[in-house]
Amino acid sequence: MSPDPHTAPRIYLASASPRRRELLMQIRLPHQVLDVPAPPGEDEPRHAGELAADYVRRTAREKAERGEHYRQSRGLPRLPLLAADTTVILDGDVLGKPTDREDALHMLGRLSGSCHEVHTAVALMAHGRLHEMVSVTLVRMRVLEADEIARYCDSGEPYGKAGAYGIQGLAASFIERIEGSYTGVMGLPLFETTALLRRVDIALP
Repeated sequence: MSPDPHTAPRIYLASASPRRRELLMQIRLPHQVLDVPAPPGEDEPRHAGELAADYVRRTAREKAERGEHYRQSRGLPRLPLLAADTTVILDGDVLGKPTDREDALHMLGRLSGSCHEVHTAVALMAHGRLHEMVSVTLVRMRVLEADEIARYCDSGEPYGKAGAYGIQGLAASFIERIEGSYTGVMGLPLFETTALLRRVDIALP
Protein backbone atom coordinates (compact mmCIF):
# COMPACT_ATOMS: atom_id res chain seq x y z
CA MET A 1 0.00 0.00 0.00
CA SER A 2 1.30 3.46 -0.91
CA PRO A 3 1.37 6.24 1.66
CA ASP A 4 -1.53 8.67 1.59
CA PRO A 5 -0.45 11.43 -0.83
CA HIS A 6 -2.13 13.97 1.46
CA THR A 7 0.03 12.97 4.44
CA ALA A 8 2.73 15.49 5.28
CA PRO A 9 6.23 14.24 4.36
CA ARG A 10 8.39 13.03 7.22
CA ILE A 11 11.67 13.13 5.32
CA TYR A 12 13.20 14.52 2.14
CA LEU A 13 14.63 12.12 -0.44
CA ALA A 14 17.59 13.66 -2.24
CA SER A 15 17.35 11.32 -5.21
CA ALA A 16 15.50 11.22 -8.51
CA SER A 17 15.60 7.41 -8.54
CA PRO A 18 12.08 5.98 -8.98
CA ARG A 19 13.29 2.74 -7.36
CA ARG A 20 14.27 4.50 -4.14
CA ARG A 21 10.93 6.25 -4.04
CA GLU A 22 9.10 2.94 -4.58
CA LEU A 23 11.06 1.39 -1.70
CA LEU A 24 10.13 4.23 0.66
CA MET A 25 6.52 3.80 -0.39
CA GLN A 26 6.86 0.08 0.36
CA ILE A 27 7.60 0.89 4.00
CA ARG A 28 4.84 3.54 4.01
CA LEU A 29 7.12 6.47 4.72
CA PRO A 30 5.67 9.77 3.46
CA HIS A 31 8.44 11.73 1.79
CA GLN A 32 9.17 14.61 -0.56
CA VAL A 33 11.65 14.26 -3.41
CA LEU A 34 14.13 17.11 -3.73
CA ASP A 35 15.26 17.73 -7.30
CA VAL A 36 18.82 18.62 -6.33
CA PRO A 37 20.91 19.72 -9.34
CA ALA A 38 23.95 17.55 -9.99
CA PRO A 39 27.34 19.24 -9.70
CA PRO A 40 28.96 20.26 -12.99
CA GLY A 41 31.44 17.96 -14.68
CA GLU A 42 31.82 14.20 -14.52
CA ASP A 43 29.08 12.25 -12.76
CA GLU A 44 30.33 11.22 -9.31
CA PRO A 45 34.05 11.04 -10.15
CA ARG A 46 36.31 8.75 -8.15
CA HIS A 47 39.34 10.36 -6.55
CA ALA A 48 42.79 9.11 -7.45
CA GLY A 49 43.76 6.21 -5.20
CA GLU A 50 40.34 6.11 -3.54
CA LEU A 51 39.17 2.65 -2.48
CA ALA A 52 35.90 1.56 -4.03
CA ALA A 53 34.27 1.08 -0.61
CA ASP A 54 35.32 4.60 0.43
CA TYR A 55 34.06 6.05 -2.85
CA VAL A 56 30.47 4.93 -2.32
CA ARG A 57 30.40 6.29 1.23
CA ARG A 58 31.76 9.64 0.13
CA THR A 59 29.34 10.06 -2.76
CA ALA A 60 26.33 9.30 -0.52
CA ARG A 61 27.61 11.79 2.04
CA GLU A 62 28.13 14.47 -0.61
CA LYS A 63 24.61 13.89 -1.97
CA ALA A 64 23.20 14.42 1.51
CA GLU A 65 25.24 17.57 1.98
CA ARG A 66 24.15 18.97 -1.39
CA GLY A 67 20.56 18.12 -0.56
CA GLU A 68 20.72 19.94 2.76
CA HIS A 69 22.30 22.99 1.11
CA TYR A 70 19.53 22.94 -1.51
CA ARG A 71 16.86 22.71 1.20
CA GLN A 72 18.32 25.65 3.05
CA SER A 73 18.72 27.73 -0.11
CA ARG A 74 15.04 27.19 -0.94
CA GLY A 75 13.88 27.97 2.59
CA LEU A 76 12.14 24.61 2.91
CA PRO A 77 11.05 23.34 6.33
CA ARG A 78 13.64 21.41 8.30
CA LEU A 79 13.14 17.65 7.97
CA PRO A 80 15.56 14.72 8.00
CA LEU A 81 17.08 14.25 4.56
CA LEU A 82 17.96 10.88 3.03
CA ALA A 83 20.50 10.23 0.28
CA ALA A 84 22.06 7.07 -1.09
CA ASP A 85 24.61 5.89 -3.61
CA THR A 86 24.96 2.45 -5.19
CA THR A 87 27.98 1.08 -6.95
CA VAL A 88 29.01 -2.26 -8.40
CA ILE A 89 32.51 -3.41 -7.54
CA LEU A 90 34.33 -6.10 -9.54
CA ASP A 91 37.95 -6.96 -8.77
CA GLY A 92 38.35 -3.62 -7.02
CA ASP A 93 37.00 -1.64 -9.99
CA VAL A 94 33.95 0.59 -9.70
CA LEU A 95 31.42 -0.11 -12.43
CA GLY A 96 29.22 2.96 -12.50
CA LYS A 97 26.46 3.95 -14.88
CA PRO A 98 27.31 3.13 -18.50
CA THR A 99 28.01 6.11 -20.69
CA ASP A 100 26.75 4.44 -23.88
CA ARG A 101 25.90 1.09 -25.47
CA GLU A 102 29.53 0.03 -25.87
CA ASP A 103 30.20 0.76 -22.22
CA ALA A 104 27.13 -1.25 -21.17
CA LEU A 105 28.19 -4.19 -23.37
CA HIS A 106 31.66 -4.11 -21.86
CA MET A 107 30.40 -3.98 -18.25
CA LEU A 108 27.96 -6.84 -18.72
CA GLY A 109 30.61 -8.89 -20.46
CA ARG A 110 32.83 -8.46 -17.41
CA LEU A 111 30.05 -9.33 -14.98
CA SER A 112 28.98 -12.42 -16.94
CA GLY A 113 29.82 -15.60 -15.01
CA SER A 114 31.37 -13.68 -12.12
CA CYS A 115 30.73 -12.73 -8.51
CA HIS A 116 30.68 -9.03 -7.76
CA GLU A 117 29.78 -6.80 -4.84
CA VAL A 118 27.05 -4.19 -4.73
CA HIS A 119 27.69 -1.48 -2.15
CA THR A 120 24.88 0.92 -1.27
CA ALA A 121 25.69 3.67 1.19
CA VAL A 122 22.84 5.45 2.95
CA ALA A 123 23.30 8.89 4.48
CA LEU A 124 20.70 10.57 6.68
CA MET A 125 21.09 14.23 7.62
CA ALA A 126 19.07 15.11 10.72
CA HIS A 127 19.35 17.74 13.46
CA GLY A 128 22.71 18.92 12.12
CA ARG A 129 24.27 15.44 12.18
CA LEU A 130 25.05 12.97 9.43
CA HIS A 131 24.27 9.30 10.07
CA GLU A 132 25.64 6.66 7.71
CA MET A 133 25.39 2.93 7.03
CA VAL A 134 26.53 0.72 4.14
CA SER A 135 24.98 -2.44 2.73
CA VAL A 136 27.31 -4.89 0.97
CA THR A 137 25.77 -7.68 -1.11
CA LEU A 138 27.56 -10.42 -3.03
CA VAL A 139 25.92 -11.12 -6.40
CA ARG A 140 26.60 -14.08 -8.65
CA MET A 141 25.67 -13.54 -12.30
CA ARG A 142 25.34 -16.53 -14.59
CA VAL A 143 27.23 -16.76 -17.87
CA LEU A 144 25.52 -14.57 -20.44
CA GLU A 145 25.55 -15.16 -24.17
CA ALA A 146 26.62 -12.25 -26.36
CA ASP A 147 23.18 -12.04 -27.98
CA GLU A 148 21.51 -11.91 -24.53
CA ILE A 149 23.68 -8.97 -23.57
CA ALA A 150 22.92 -7.23 -26.86
CA ARG A 151 19.16 -7.71 -26.48
CA TYR A 152 19.32 -6.44 -22.91
CA CYS A 153 21.14 -3.31 -24.04
CA ASP A 154 18.52 -2.86 -26.76
CA SER A 155 15.83 -2.82 -24.04
CA GLY A 156 17.27 0.41 -22.65
CA GLU A 157 17.27 -0.95 -19.11
CA PRO A 158 21.04 -0.82 -18.46
CA TYR A 159 21.31 2.94 -18.72
CA GLY A 160 21.26 5.01 -15.57
CA LYS A 161 22.07 1.95 -13.45
CA ALA A 162 25.32 1.07 -11.70
CA GLY A 163 26.92 -1.95 -13.35
CA ALA A 164 24.55 -1.60 -16.33
CA TYR A 165 21.79 -3.78 -14.90
CA GLY A 166 18.68 -3.61 -12.73
CA ILE A 167 17.97 -6.64 -10.56
CA GLN A 168 14.29 -5.70 -10.31
CA GLY A 169 13.82 -5.73 -14.09
CA LEU A 170 14.72 -7.92 -17.04
CA ALA A 171 18.13 -8.70 -15.56
CA ALA A 172 16.52 -10.67 -12.72
CA SER A 173 16.96 -13.74 -14.93
CA PHE A 174 20.73 -13.12 -15.04
CA ILE A 175 21.19 -13.42 -11.28
CA GLU A 176 22.05 -16.87 -10.00
CA ARG A 177 22.14 -15.93 -6.32
CA ILE A 178 22.76 -13.11 -3.90
CA GLU A 179 24.14 -13.00 -0.37
CA GLY A 180 22.93 -9.87 1.35
CA SER A 181 20.26 -7.26 0.69
CA TYR A 182 18.01 -7.46 -2.36
CA THR A 183 16.76 -3.91 -1.73
CA GLY A 184 20.38 -2.82 -1.39
CA VAL A 185 21.04 -4.05 -4.92
CA MET A 186 17.93 -2.14 -6.03
CA GLY A 187 19.41 1.04 -4.59
CA LEU A 188 18.10 1.52 -1.05
CA PRO A 189 18.70 -1.18 1.59
CA LEU A 190 15.62 -1.05 3.76
CA PHE A 191 17.20 -2.70 6.81
CA GLU A 192 19.92 -0.05 7.02
CA THR A 193 17.52 2.74 6.08
CA THR A 194 15.05 1.90 8.83
CA ALA A 195 17.90 1.54 11.33
CA LEU A 196 19.00 5.10 10.53
CA LEU A 197 15.42 6.36 10.76
CA ARG A 198 15.08 4.85 14.22
CA ARG A 199 18.23 6.69 15.30
CA VAL A 200 16.43 9.96 14.69
CA ASP A 201 13.16 8.77 16.24
CA ILE A 202 11.22 8.17 13.03
CA ALA A 203 9.02 5.16 13.66
CA LEU A 204 7.44 3.22 10.81
CA PRO A 205 4.04 1.46 10.71
